[in-house]
Amino acid sequence: MKKRIGIVTGGGDCPGLNAVIRGVVKVGIGKYGWEMVGILDGFEGLLENRTIPLNSQAIRGLLTQGGTILGTTNRCDPFDCPVILPDGRVERRNYSQKAVQNFQRLALTGLVATGGDGTLAIAHKLHELGIPVVGIPKTIDNDLDATEMTFGFMTAVETVTDAIDKLHSTAESHHRVMILEVMGRDAGWIALYAGMAGGADIILIPEIPFKLDKILEKIRTRQEAGSNFSIIVIAEGAKLGEEKTFIDRDTMTGLPRLGGVGDKLASAIRKRIDLEVRTTVLGHIQRGGGPIAFDRILATRLAVEAAELVAQDKWDMMVAYKNGDIVAVPILEAIGQRKMVKPDGQIIAHARALGIAFGD
Repeated sequence: MKKRIGIVTGGGDCPGLNAVIRGVVKVGIGKYGWEMVGILDGFEGLLENRTIPLNSQAIRGLLTQGGTILGTTNRCDPFDCPVILPDGRVERRNYSQKAVQNFQRLALTGLVATGGDGTLAIAHKLHELGIPVVGIPKTIDNDLDATEMTFGFMTAVETVTDAIDKLHSTAESHHRVMILEVMGRDAGWIALYAGMAGGADIILIPEIPFKLDKILEKIRTRQEAGSNFSIIVIAEGAKLGEEKTFIDRDTMTGLPRLGGVGDKLASAIRKRIDLEVRTTVLGHIQRGGGPIAFDRILATRLAVEAAELVAQDKWDMMVAYKNGDIVAVPILEAIGQRKMVKPDGQIIAHARALGIAFGD
């Protein structure tokens, strides 16, 4: 039978999603003659039967394009979907059986799900309900286990590095401490990689608890050596005190929205040292724009191998990047735990050898 394959992108957007869609469709149509269907706005589209046909015309020009033409959301888990009641209260409902029914109504053979740990966890549970699924790992945070690299990460690092480069010149000109707050809720990969690439003096990440006194010590040491400015890169999930800093909560998911740790750190430094301190929050700029060459290639290779898993009916598997190759691993292997920066790892040791401080 001719396969009819659905593609869904879930969670946050990131550079390379369109390259993945393009890769799966090109192999599906060109090599195997499948019919390809795009599911709109993550699993929400599956619950509402919102789809578009994915043919050769639909994927034209996608390789270099940022975002996702299918749309995405991190608010609609079919197993725990928030619904706003007439009185304003939010009620959680399980619509997983509706997802299965719509999958069958669409006459799909299988589903290719691209996303982070949340999307892949949903994909695995849908597989347990009878929906054949293949996963593709995606997150700019690079914190998915079972894969050495996720597409979108290196593009985000490039964006942050460019920001650090620009902050350097103004920091040196005005003799300021410049704090750059970047994404990284639980893992500090973006802050670490970009901080090293941009020549940051201090890098603060969730995996390494830091003390204000140690940061001030590093700044004063630089002053004594004739450097009257410092660059600090801090991940949004780094703790100043006992808890992470967040500005509010998402009304639909109830999850905290992280942000503000950079300003909090700046305020603390100003009270203790005679230097101007400025904070820049890079925010969603890190998610935007087209993918760099590395991510275009990685996204495309992951897409091709995912299509091959579909062709072989190897379901509940995820494609992963390991030792330069694309391999297949069980989805459960990827979502079991997050891949964190190891405080005693080699890359941290290399950063310390360069004189980069981590506030510990």
